Amino acid sequence: MISQLAHVDPDAKIGKDVTIHPFAFISKNTEIGDGCTIYPFVSILNGARIGKNTKIYNGSIIAAEPQDFHWHGEPSFCYIGDNCIIREGSIINRGSQSTGGTRVGNDCFIMAEVHISHDAQLSSRCVIGNGVQIAGRSRVHSYVILSSGAMLHAGSEVGRFAMVKGGCRISGNVPPYVVMAHNPAQYVGINAVTMRYVGISEDAIDDVAKCYRHVYECSTTVFNAVKRIEADIEPCKEKDLILKFIREHDLHIVGAVSHADEEF
Repeated sequence: MISQLAHVDPDAKIGKDVTIHPFAFISKNTEIGDGCTIYPFVSILNGARIGKNTKIYNGSIIAAEPQDFHWHGEPSFCYIGDNCIIREGSIINRGSQSTGGTRVGNDCFIMAEVHISHDAQLSSRCVIGNGVQIAGRSRVHSYVILSSGAMLHAGSEVGRFAMVKGGCRISGNVPPYVVMAHNPAQYVGINAVTMRYVGISEDAIDDVAKCYRHVYECSTTVFNAVKRIEADIEPCKEKDLILKFIREHDLHIVGAVSHADEEF
């Protein structure tokens, strides 16, 4: 159902069984997949690519022009996955370059008044709380929870299954499975609730907790903590993911001392 009171550009590609409510605005060069619902006063702008069965609620703007001085009007894109929910008043900017673009994965729940800036990358099954701000070129891996009012500064990265509590400001790299809170951000434990929800075993959860005791609770550097994790923790994919993330970020993770003077 497409309301006669909505504006849908003839160039827009609209899938099957799409509902577009009155006063929605659908620009040219847009694609909306099958089964989507676009509520009143939503703006779907040039460069939007929306998957199937996604709901976008009142007043949200998808593919707004990037707020980036490096963008000079070239074509760019904003990709939204399948089965997403984007609640009222959220703004998602498109990318600042013709390649790449801003991306939101499948099955994400984005609550009201969230801002996702240009070239940010969200993987699948993320929960983004009310008023969260995600700055340009940030990356959020799958199963991440960003609680209400959390803020990611430009270029920050949050690993799988991590949780950032409400109002916490992140400038840097949050490793997988942890819970961060306060300002400045501090490690307060592991996200065992989500890990159990997806079926990760209690033994693996215990190993993750042991890994982060070395990183955050033993008054040592990340360099030394990595050596201890390699020696003390039994092989498992969760341990491998933690070590991979730390190495890929040159030992620089939020809330820990990297000891950059030593070679890894």
